[in-house]
Amino acid sequence: MRARAKRRPGQPGTKALVELYGDRLVCVRYRYDAEKRRRYKTVELIIDEGPWNPAPPPLAPDTIVYLRVGWGEYDLVKTIKLAGGTWREDIKYWSLRYDRVVRHGLLDRMVVPSSE
Repeated sequence: MRARAKRRPGQPGTKALVELYGDRLVCVRYRYDAEKRRRYKTVELIIDEGPWNPAPPPLAPDTIVYLRVGWGEYDLVKTIKLAGGTWREDIKYWSLRYDRVVRHGLLDRMVVPSSE
């Protein structure tokens, strides 16, 4: 089945459906089935609405991010150093490029330093 036309509420062919469904109507589609020689009119409706917190957009690969490393995690410190990370004495966190953080699986270590 192939969709040939998609109409937004208010466009020709949607008047009766707008009256029926109101603001819940998202779009009307006309689908055609060549084998059965049939045309179908379908509607897309909003049936539920609620809050949504989208994930933040991914960072650029060269963005510098900060990592929390606990006392005595020497293997982790070695990994960060080999990846090009540096210790930031002023904020007490390790800094490293985002793409390297992803590569080494350190996303759960990322922090946002406080501006004190």
